[in-house]
Amino acid sequence: MKNYYQKEIETASYEEIRKIQNEKIVKQVRYVYDNVPYYRNLMEKKGVSPEDIKSVDDIKKLPFLTKDDLREAYPYGLLGTDLKNCVRIQSTSGTTGKRVVAFYTQKDIDMWEECCARAIVAAGGSAEDVVQVCYGYGLFTGGPGLNGGSHKVGSLTLPMSSGNTDRQIQFMMDLDATILCCTPSYAAYIGESLAERGYKPKDNKLKAGIFGAEPWTEEMRQGIEKSLGIKAYDIYGLTETSGPGVAFECEEQTGMHINEDHFYAEIIDPDTGEVLPEGEKGELVFTSLDKEGFPLLRYRTKDICILSRKKCSCGRTHVKMTKPLGRSDDMMIIRGVNVFPSQIEAVLLKEGYPPNYQIVVDRVNNSDTFDIYVECTPDRFSDKISDMQAQEKKLNLAMRSMLGIGPKIHLVAPKTIERSEGKAVRVIDKRKLH
Repeated sequence: MKNYYQKEIETASYEEIRKIQNEKIVKQVRYVYDNVPYYRNLMEKKGVSPEDIKSVDDIKKLPFLTKDDLREAYPYGLLGTDLKNCVRIQSTSGTTGKRVVAFYTQKDIDMWEECCARAIVAAGGSAEDVVQVCYGYGLFTGGPGLNGGSHKVGSLTLPMSSGNTDRQIQFMMDLDATILCCTPSYAAYIGESLAERGYKPKDNKLKAGIFGAEPWTEEMRQGIEKSLGIKAYDIYGLTETSGPGVAFECEEQTGMHINEDHFYAEIIDPDTGEVLPEGEKGELVFTSLDKEGFPLLRYRTKDICILSRKKCSCGRTHVKMTKPLGRSDDMMIIRGVNVFPSQIEAVLLKEGYPPNYQIVVDRVNNSDTFDIYVECTPDRFSDKISDMQAQEKKLNLAMRSMLGIGPKIHLVAPKTIERSEGKAVRVIDKRKLH
């Protein structure tokens, strides 16, 4: 039997979804124009008024918002209502620069938690489940979002937050957790830690995991599924649009359904801003159709992906996005070559290394240096320098084949690269490029 949290809307026809979006966008543009002077100014500069927006087809007339706008308008410049109507803030982790602060009314929080509830039910969750939330709580959206979604579903919620892996494992085993929510790198670490303590995948009661907040590959998914004995589902979100739950995977695991009754998605050419047709790869742009506290229109996410309306076996009709295939802003240009961390991760997993690595880029005598520190698995780590050098050489060739340039590989002992309990910091770019 197929389960949905809100079946009517999750399985609505394309025409019904379009009708909802058209009604909401007309209202939302008027709301933003009247309540957010910063965006009204952008609209006036572009010569567009609320009357010009009659449906989502007209959305391309509106100006974009970028992270630079959010920084410039910090903290209250994009607030869409009186502060007294807001009940919470959340904030980005600041891994790519100055923090972004987002405001929520109670209606915004209810909508966000419903989106997370849809994700939990899509992963097989129900009121019978025990949901262990190991995303960070506090300003980071991961913990509060999944916590609220779990409550809406009626599951027993373990609000663990991140870290303290001994305690995570104790509660997981003692309280028979069935659904795990955390970053993929932390899920992999929990899998490693369980194995070290002598547990086999069949010893836990977990059946599913909902993992997001950082990029991960199919190979990493398979590794997590094997180590924990679960099905691993992707979830996508941004603090700017609410948090996790903007899009989520169903049992088909072939992309994430975007909650189109709340978020309108476009794919654009990152260089020209031109809207691309369905099936083309480009930068994902989101419009919040009914946010009150922080109502962003045409927000450029910098995530590169593809949208598809191909019929899904789960019965959900909302458009699907692929996993982000990289970011238009985390692409590093090293010695003139475009390099994405996701490419490096794919090579490591293919070569049998865990996805615990760090990329260090620097500039010495006007030339880029490119080092990758990679953890060995215990069975590969050796005291013999010649063994390690042979492995480093092999990995260097695999990287060169994928990237077009050869990094210097440093194989390090297991557990020496710091484990992330939030978003993993994979790239350290020491070059002064500005």
